[in-house]
Amino acid sequence: MTGVYRPAEDSELLLRHARPRFRGSVLDMGTGSGFLAVEAASDPRVERVVAVDIDPDALDSARSRTRAVEVVVEIEFVLGDLFEGLEGERFDLIVFNPPYLPSEGDADEPSWSGGAAGNEVMLRFLGEADAHLNPDGDVLMIYSSESGLTLADVDKKYSTTILEELPLFFERLYCVLLRPR
Repeated sequence: MTGVYRPAEDSELLLRHARPRFRGSVLDMGTGSGFLAVEAASDPRVERVVAVDIDPDALDSARSRTRAVEVVVEIEFVLGDLFEGLEGERFDLIVFNPPYLPSEGDADEPSWSGGAAGNEVMLRFLGEADAHLNPDGDVLMIYSSESGLTLADVDKKYSTTILEELPLFFERLYCVLLRPR
């Protein structure tokens, strides 16, 4: 696999809304470079952090980031496709900065391509996330106006609150809070 996702505007947007919600156990789905996992593990309210990615290079990058800073709790790294390997695990907060752009064919990289329409990875995630939340757990997720995701689809399973909208030059990014119905 190629191209570990590096923190950008979407990462900062997600962190801005995740930081006040860090507590207990945190799952950083699609950790990429480990940016959010390290931030969570550096918060004294957090007792456990699990960082998942499908790309072994991303997990290597995340481990390197972890060694470069002082964290309160050790991060558990899991190589897997979404919740693969997390059967029975539950968390207080799940953060997800998914690959959300539509496919460009042969140029696709797992770090940014979310499938043909851009929302396939997100929809798979949303189909399973609620089973991995503790009672009163939250999901924070980023999505793009380019991703083809509609909140009408998501509202069937989750109550949704858009926490912030960030206009960029070719898209709008949204940070959404999701709670199972």
